[in-house]
Amino acid sequence: MSVKTILSELEGCTDSALLNDWHVVAYSTDLEQGKLLPVTLMERDLVLWRSASGEVHAWDDLCIHRGARLSKGCIERDTVVCPYHGWRYNDQGSCVLIPAAPNEPPMKKARAITHPVKERYGFIWVSTGTPEKDIPVFPEWDDASYQKVHCGPYTFRSGYRAVENFMDPSHFPFVHAGVNGIYDNPDPIAPYDVELTEEGLVTSEVRVTQPYGDPRQIPVIAYYAYKCFRPLVAYFKKRLVIQNPEDQHLGNEDDRFCTFLTTQMVDQQTSIVRICCAMNFNPQPTVEDVRRRQDIVYAQDAGIVDTQRPERIPVDLRLELHHRSDLLGQKYRKWIQTMGITYGVF
Repeated sequence: MSVKTILSELEGCTDSALLNDWHVVAYSTDLEQGKLLPVTLMERDLVLWRSASGEVHAWDDLCIHRGARLSKGCIERDTVVCPYHGWRYNDQGSCVLIPAAPNEPPMKKARAITHPVKERYGFIWVSTGTPEKDIPVFPEWDDASYQKVHCGPYTFRSGYRAVENFMDPSHFPFVHAGVNGIYDNPDPIAPYDVELTEEGLVTSEVRVTQPYGDPRQIPVIAYYAYKCFRPLVAYFKKRLVIQNPEDQHLGNEDDRFCTFLTTQMVDQQTSIVRICCAMNFNPQPTVEDVRRRQDIVYAQDAGIVDTQRPERIPVDLRLELHHRSDLLGQKYRKWIQTMGITYGVF
């Protein structure tokens, strides 16, 4: 039995639907050349580093020799140096030097445990299995007419509840009163459609009133269209109509605000949400204005979502009460259950 197999059995998740998928574990800007960055994904401790070519590498945070954490070591001459006995690993994960026997070629089994890793949309994505699909498409990323702003990270308990909350407009007037909704005049949620496609779960538009619906800080009527690409990756595209006639010169009918949300499950009850917002407003808002609004909204969300019980989301629909306005959440839970996911669910 290999060390990798032993670690898979001892540490965290064994669900193939999650292991064989891509997960964001950092922003690209988090990883400085010449530095080692430890991260944890579903209880599996990893180390990220960037070689001289600029390529990112994701390995188990473990030296195969005596199990020391490579993240406590350093990078020298484009190799990772173990802090315990100085074993050096090149960018392919092969040990190229054992200082206690400098004239002996290292054994073939002297290798770091490597994982697939990609940089896309300003995020670092890792899979601890064998990815069955590519990273989901962020439609606006390559569209130059859209300004892109990364926001977060935001800490939540349940990654699934964070995703479900992201796709739930009926909480807006109560959790985000004065921002995403109006407490004394909550929007009725009209019936909407949810379809399971090759992309994932896709909805028709949902209409809501928002007094501070985007970084321009003006009241809008917003039409949300949601997509849930993977159990821990979701997105919305929001069509915006400025509510007050005297302010309508500040925008146009093509105004859109989009958010691409990713969730890193650190363990079954700790998750990190990272998002990228994309908007095609003219003039563009400042990065500070975009982040200010997102920081407000996600702090409000976490303040409520982290009180939900049980912390692990129930996928058996009989365990909580559902309304037709919760259709996307119901479909989401059933989808997770159909995938055979057990990690972090109830």
